[in-house]
Amino acid sequence: MKTSRAAVLTQYEAPLELKEFPLPQAIEPGAALVKVKLAGICGTDVHLWHGQLPIPLPVILGHETVGVIEEMGDGLTHDWTGAPLSVGDRIGWSSSINCNECYYCRTKPQPTRCLKRKAYGISYDCSVAPHLLGGYADYIYLRPGTAIFKIPEELPTEAVVGAGCALVTSLHGAERISVQMGDTVVIQGSGPVGLASLAVAKASGAATIVMLGGPPHRLELAKRFGADVCIDISTTSIEERKTRVLDLSGGFGVDVVLECVGIPEAVVEGVELCRDGGRYLVLGHYGNAGSVAFNPHVITRKQLTVAGSWGFEPRHTNAALKFLARNREQFPFEQLVAKQFPLERAFEALQATASWTTAKSAIAP
Repeated sequence: MKTSRAAVLTQYEAPLELKEFPLPQAIEPGAALVKVKLAGICGTDVHLWHGQLPIPLPVILGHETVGVIEEMGDGLTHDWTGAPLSVGDRIGWSSSINCNECYYCRTKPQPTRCLKRKAYGISYDCSVAPHLLGGYADYIYLRPGTAIFKIPEELPTEAVVGAGCALVTSLHGAERISVQMGDTVVIQGSGPVGLASLAVAKASGAATIVMLGGPPHRLELAKRFGADVCIDISTTSIEERKTRVLDLSGGFGVDVVLECVGIPEAVVEGVELCRDGGRYLVLGHYGNAGSVAFNPHVITRKQLTVAGSWGFEPRHTNAALKFLARNREQFPFEQLVAKQFPLERAFEALQATASWTTAKSAIAP
């Protein structure tokens, strides 16, 4: 029986364990067996490792993956866009599958809140067949109903993984709180979601973008992506950052603040940076990082529009691939993949992302 290695999270805040699982003996209609080329380490994986979301254990992490089709089930002939699929094609896919039947899928169009939503690398107990439902592995099994996308030849694997779920998440967030032509924007967090939000804001016509983040190597990437001003949070206080932002905005505050860091205290700071009538988006809190004291009077006094955004839909994956192909020179997402690790060093890769020593780590089995 053929097997696949996988790096498995067996308990929170413990090293990942390298295990072997049998490859499926048969491929279901509409499913595919995919050989993993590159699996990104997302900040959400770090939150999952810390136990900040209720997920089944053991689990194979990894929801930002590119691979090559090894086997296809009957009926799988085209990708989500209608492009023909064949064995050997390089593909990406949306990380979650919705039921298309529940209250949020049908009655209230909020499909990212589907009551039966399942996500690769998050929702599946890997002790249960078909086991291989996360990207930290030699192979991944794509279940029927997965939104698969054939990747254009000219688009590097590293660019797709570098953008990861950050770009699709940012595109969804931009629908909740739009950046308009001429806006002044503050982005809290210079990780992948912050850099992707920077790219989306820049492409939307923002006039001035201020990046609050760190460490320095991430701020250098932010400059490469078009940030006009970068402020290192490790060398400045909250009051110093507020003063700097007010000075840059004529004393009023900025039009839009995008929270992309996942630290609760950032929300308290961020709403104070908005001008009266400004807009604030909470985008980085996919995991539950805890509560924080907050005065809602700020929202009424400033007449703020505040929104949240969760996950993304297949249409955002399609839009992200087009965005990458169209803007590769301006936004080189492949540069985010600073280091690739073999599968047996998956835990080291996860820790590199957790410690911010790389913009983004990836596993190349």
